[in-house]
Amino acid sequence: MNAPWIQAQLRQLLAQRGHAWLLHGPSGLGQYTLATSLAQAWLCDRPTPDGACGQCHSCHQVQVRAHTDLAVLMPETEMMARAWPLGEKAQAEIDDKKRKASREIRVEAMRDVVEFAQRTSGRGRGKVVMVYPAERMNNITANTLLKTLEEPPGDVRFVLATEAAHQLLPTIRSRCLAHPLAWPTAEEAAAWLQEEGVPAPAAPALLRAAGGRPEDALRLHAAGLDAKTWSQWPKALLRGDLSPLANWSPAQLVESLQKLCHDLLAVHAGGAPRFFDAQDLPPAGSLPALTVWWRDLGETSRTVDHPFNPGLMLEDLVARARSALNSKA
Repeated sequence: MNAPWIQAQLRQLLAQRGHAWLLHGPSGLGQYTLATSLAQAWLCDRPTPDGACGQCHSCHQVQVRAHTDLAVLMPETEMMARAWPLGEKAQAEIDDKKRKASREIRVEAMRDVVEFAQRTSGRGRGKVVMVYPAERMNNITANTLLKTLEEPPGDVRFVLATEAAHQLLPTIRSRCLAHPLAWPTAEEAAAWLQEEGVPAPAAPALLRAAGGRPEDALRLHAAGLDAKTWSQWPKALLRGDLSPLANWSPAQLVESLQKLCHDLLAVHAGGAPRFFDAQDLPPAGSLPALTVWWRDLGETSRTVDHPFNPGLMLEDLVARARSALNSKA
């Protein structure tokens, strides 16, 4: 069952017409869930205004990742994480260790989709192409998709979902109907998190740590973050106590440091912190030092998944953080 804010948007989208939708918004709001629910409803044998029936043969094929009229375009790493099958050639190359799974949507996969779009629907209810996250297309891949979007076969519909719409080609955006993802209320998000197994007392703090984004809050919970650790680690870092960070990956640490830096910059500007309670923040360092630190974290985030030495990288991240926090105006 979809979360209430996802279900309301699905109902709204199904009531409108259009061959290509672009679902966009910050991470953690349900782009993937909404995109797959929309695709399943379009292909369903007995669709309702609320979405797919969930019981027909078509729905079963989507659920087991084997629908002949659904083409899913995702980075190979994302496909594997979400149990979608790769093409035979791609799977063989990865199995034989000829290359690693791609973190981008490969142009070879896009060309397969172009061929898929030209074929006749297998079940007679049209075909669907789902692209997520769409910002992972490089220019060659995006331009290949663009040609099909410009001259779509009559029975093909597209749903693109993205967490960074500004990174898409303007021509891609202009050929899709845009739908901004709705934010749930704090009550809706907290109730959903509890249904997903997050303890009720922890839900508000995790939502705060995630900037109000429920799926990101669930991801933090799955990674082992608890409310007490989140509230205490910034001041512990300032003191040189790294024990709260001991089990964090470089990517998790960079993301958390970006949130800390964001809130300290907000306080400097007279605003309210977003990810932390004000009482949990250490004294803000100098504005120039925080600005440099913010830029450094942005650069680091681009390569954080491929550190040469994770241990040294963690030491460097902590050293730069303490330098910025201890800077004086």
